Amino acid sequence: MAKSYEPKKLLVEGPEDLRVIPELIEKNGIRWGNNKREAIVSIQDCGGYDNIDANLISTELQASGLTNLGVIIDADEDLPARWMSIRNACLPSIPDIPKEISETGLIHVTKNGIKFGIWIMPDNQMRGMLETFLAYMIRDEGETIWQYAQEVAQEAKNKGASFKDSYLDKVKIYTWLAWQEEPGRQLHQAIKYEFLNPQHSKTQTFLIWFKNLYNL
Repeated sequence: MAKSYEPKKLLVEGPEDLRVIPELIEKNGIRWGNNKREAIVSIQDCGGYDNIDANLISTELQASGLTNLGVIIDADEDLPARWMSIRNACLPSIPDIPKEISETGLIHVTKNGIKFGIWIMPDNQMRGMLETFLAYMIRDEGETIWQYAQEVAQEAKNKGASFKDSYLDKVKIYTWLAWQEEPGRQLHQAIKYEFLNPQHSKTQTFLIWFKNLYNL
């Protein structure tokens, strides 16, 4: 079956990004759509950062009818290395891509007129991931419990918890979520039901980037 016409597309690392981004956009006053057909942007879960490579970026940029393409990835432990990696993946298709990414994210118009963007979670400046970004949205009244959740997560690691060091930010926010009024909510539900504050000032730079990239 022929690939459906998708003028605006977003590549993400995994399923959490796939669910979180639409909720965040909706909670900031932009209707996303009730299903894939109605969605204002088509999101593709790429199954991990390693799959967002030069071949994928080249293929997507050549897709019929494409006008806007975004990439959201995690910095993980080394933001400069991640930026160098994703930039190198883009270079064969976008030889004039800027050498640096600013704190406001990258938006670059390709020679074919496609608006191309990159955002490195959490803020294009520091180590971290989607969960680091979501922790920015914890409400002031939840700050005491959040501080305690961070301490508990670190103490668990010190006592031999088997999670990787690079997953510490994930463990912290899931620990915090477990102590909310309705334990067990997923990250996107924490936005939907406003355990987190989706209008937090620290999310606005990302939202501006997203709206500018997709002309919303």
